[in-house]
Amino acid sequence: MLNKILAAAAMAAIAYAVVPANAAHVAAGCSGPNLTKTESMIENMADGEGKIMAQKEIAMAQDSMLNGKMGACGMHLSKAMHAGMAK
Repeated sequence: MLNKILAAAAMAAIAYAVVPANAAHVAAGCSGPNLTKTESMIENMADGEGKIMAQKEIAMAQDSMLNGKMGACGMHLSKAMHAGMAK
């Protein structure tokens, strides 16, 4: 029983160390200022398919952030930024 607890604690420690390091590799860090910056960039875009796609990505990023899924949030935020720069 003690071995199982120690193994679970070791796995949790490894996951805790790896997840923040992995999230740091995301191009657009999931944070309030980055969300605000991207939203304002998208608001200034011309209406069209790219703007709609970027708005959907922002909505998914916000949902992911609220659910504590920072990696997914960063991914969606990065996609929104790229959509904003493409069009």
